[in-house]
Amino acid sequence: MGKMVRFAVNGTLMRGLELNPNLLAVGARFLFETTSAPVYRLWSINDAYPAMQRDVHAGAAITIEVWEISATALIDILENEPPGLCLGYVTLADNSKVLGILGELWVCRGQTEITGFGGWREYLSQKQIQS
Repeated sequence: MGKMVRFAVNGTLMRGLELNPNLLAVGARFLFETTSAPVYRLWSINDAYPAMQRDVHAGAAITIEVWEISATALIDILENEPPGLCLGYVTLADNSKVLGILGELWVCRGQTEITGFGGWREYLSQKQIQS
């Protein structure tokens, strides 16, 4: 299986959401839910998935899940992520750092900022209430 790494997800890879089977298919193991350090902003990309970016001046804590995954499986996951999402370090609420999915600047440009909701799942819940 190779080296195992901790991996933070903030959107459609989370438990119960549409791409979570991708994590399960490569043997990823859920560890815990937490929030990021309060230094991230979150955008809805055409209401299909979120993109998170670090912003130490205007950021907030974002709900994330931390999984354990093999380094090889991580590559498989990344190859199936939408364009504009990439791998980077995410700082958790306890100030530890793990690898995670982040959004490139270009993919967020012109999209709806949803930082105030605190996370993708929270944003989706609010959209359902409003529908």
